Amino acid sequence: MAGHSKFKNIQFRKDRQDSIRSKLFSKFSRDITLAAKQGQPDPAANSRLRLAIANAKAESMPKENIDRAIKKALGGDADTYEEIRYEGFGPAGAGLIVEVLTDNRNRAAANIRALFGKHGGNLGESGSVAFMFDRLGRISYPWATASEDAVIEAAIDAGAVDVEREDDDHVVFTALEDLAQVAEAMEAKLGPARTTAAVWRAKTSMPLTEDGEAGLERLIDALEDDDDVQNVWTNVA
Repeated sequence: MAGHSKFKNIQFRKDRQDSIRSKLFSKFSRDITLAAKQGQPDPAANSRLRLAIANAKAESMPKENIDRAIKKALGGDADTYEEIRYEGFGPAGAGLIVEVLTDNRNRAAANIRALFGKHGGNLGESGSVAFMFDRLGRISYPWATASEDAVIEAAIDAGAVDVEREDDDHVVFTALEDLAQVAEAMEAKLGPARTTAAVWRAKTSMPLTEDGEAGLERLIDALEDDDDVQNVWTNVA
């Protein structure tokens, strides 16, 4: 029985990981499709599409999935997608920004509101949280890519605004409108980035109690598990 139970536990973890990867690929696909629809389907002429593809490749998304997502845009499948931003407050007043890409605005709004309510939060009005954040471009490189000095020098030359270390990554921040240009300049010196994205960066971070952190984590997990949700940002340290 013990061996059987262990196998079931291993299989459960594998199924969970497969489910997470599937959801991640689905979100990348929607982002690629929308980027191709809003610009040109050629990444060489569409910086947003180029960044979306780079992020998908960084997570080992298969080339056929990427090609399929672009073809959806050419076939008009992206016509009903909407990008929506929700702002709200989680446990203990933590600020949250939720980015959604959906083909059903009413469904998305109902789901997001229900998740906030279920996990001790509440939705706010547009602008009620965004003022606590800066909208920036973010480029990350593994720590082993180069020395800190080399990354800082490359970032300065590329026109970035800040460089930080986060866990095992060098993280470069840029003005949002400069993201594609800075990313290309950084790649020329350091190679492909781990991730390149538009982000919401908290101007100041607020602390939470242990209970507040646990409640916020449950809310964020539930939001990220929703198929329409692309990204969740918080101002908690």
